[in-house]
Amino acid sequence: MTPRVAVFLDYQNVHLSARTAFLPSGSSGRHGHVDPMRVARRIVRGRRFDGELATVRVYRGRPSPDHQPVAARASDRQADRWSRDSRVVLVRRQLRYPKAWPAEPAQEKGIDVALAVDLVRLACEGAYDVGVLFSRDTDLVPALETVRDLGCHVEVASWKGTSRLRFPDSQLPWCHYLDADDYAACRDYTDYTAA
Repeated sequence: MTPRVAVFLDYQNVHLSARTAFLPSGSSGRHGHVDPMRVARRIVRGRRFDGELATVRVYRGRPSPDHQPVAARASDRQADRWSRDSRVVLVRRQLRYPKAWPAEPAQEKGIDVALAVDLVRLACEGAYDVGVLFSRDTDLVPALETVRDLGCHVEVASWKGTSRLRFPDSQLPWCHYLDADDYAACRDYTDYTAA
């Protein structure tokens, strides 16, 4: 039976890492987005072993309509576009706005925890055979270790030229390094701020 592959994207981490790796410094924040389904397909096609893409789970913050109405509408349009494929599952949590906002930026809160919980919960439920985590956030390593200890196969992904997750004192798990060509093939050029 072909293994079911679930790709978990820490979207803000993926987006900002891509901007750092492939775009000129000072590029507008709306540039450099990627299409989660295209990213996941590249990863699955690049695997050494067979696998069928079962789901792409995207974790990201959502701007508050009260604080950032234009950004919130753009985020919702982007979510609607990505969700047209039933394999894409979006997990969004409202951004937290500090008292000093907008001088101090809004922050994602709870996204990494939601991703870690789902990575482990879905492994326990047998929802996937191979879990691929695309993030550079080392806080997620314990979740990867737990999934591995549960007997699921885990892999990670990162943009070439950036850091990658690994188990302590190890070169594992296997890392899918996506390069500039992969990034170009996965970019989402849609201007979601346009009505």
